[in-house]
Amino acid sequence: MFISRLLLLFCIVATSGLAAVNESPVAAESPDQTKPAPSPEPHISFSSVHVDEPYIAMTFDDGPHATLTPKLLDLLAARHIKATFFLIGQNVVDHPEIVQRAIREGHEVGNHSWSHPNLGKMSDDAVRRELRRTDEAIQNATGKRPTIMRPPYGSMTARQKRWIHEEFGYDIILWDVDPLDWKDPGPTTVSNRILKETRPGSIVLSHDIHRGTIEAMPATLEQLEAKHFKFVTVSELIGLATPEPPKPAPSARPRPPATSASSGLAPATEPAGRRAAPAAPTATPSPGG
Repeated sequence: MFISRLLLLFCIVATSGLAAVNESPVAAESPDQTKPAPSPEPHISFSSVHVDEPYIAMTFDDGPHATLTPKLLDLLAARHIKATFFLIGQNVVDHPEIVQRAIREGHEVGNHSWSHPNLGKMSDDAVRRELRRTDEAIQNATGKRPTIMRPPYGSMTARQKRWIHEEFGYDIILWDVDPLDWKDPGPTTVSNRILKETRPGSIVLSHDIHRGTIEAMPATLEQLEAKHFKFVTVSELIGLATPEPPKPAPSARPRPPATSASSGLAPATEPAGRRAAPAAPTATPSPGG
């Protein structure tokens, strides 16, 4: 009798479990149910651009200068080269006709603040005043607002970059080639530094308020052209950007065989005379700009 009841109980439990399995469908994973990958943050700051062809952007800061900027515009016009000028608001008010000429000849202009302070050390309201006054000066001179800006000395915090981009719509433009022309090293040195450092996608920093820089430009532009570089404005360069190819994954290094105390073998060593390559030096930001 006891065995019969035990068998009956076992049958009831087994039947209930089977019914539960049949009534509970397994949820199939659907592509629609997977969470989308987060969108990458928009790129708002540029020191260079990845391009497939040898495009570069020549940029000139702190003008317009009453006499030097027109000479530079003459040089650029003779070679049919387009450049980008980051303007000081006070100078725009003093020389609107030079800004108008630059725009008329196909160059781009950007905001470089009103009085060239260190924006990274200023309050948001003070930075806003510097940029807004220059924005208005450029718009009054040309009829259009600038869409790019460069902080003096390249000094700007990540937080400042975000709110300036959101409020003014500016792309923040830095550089990857700096000839340190503001130190007045001489035209030949300025030219040699630019030629040595410029790569496809480079944004070249110079200043059109220094005579040595203007004197360096004929040879510099001629030799850059001889290297088959193509000159575009900064915004054109950004528009030509192409995705960087993925970096190859580092290959797994084989683990050396474990040594055994019983074997009496020492671990293998590198041949004498071979040493690890020294680490590359860290780049130091320039006070230029």
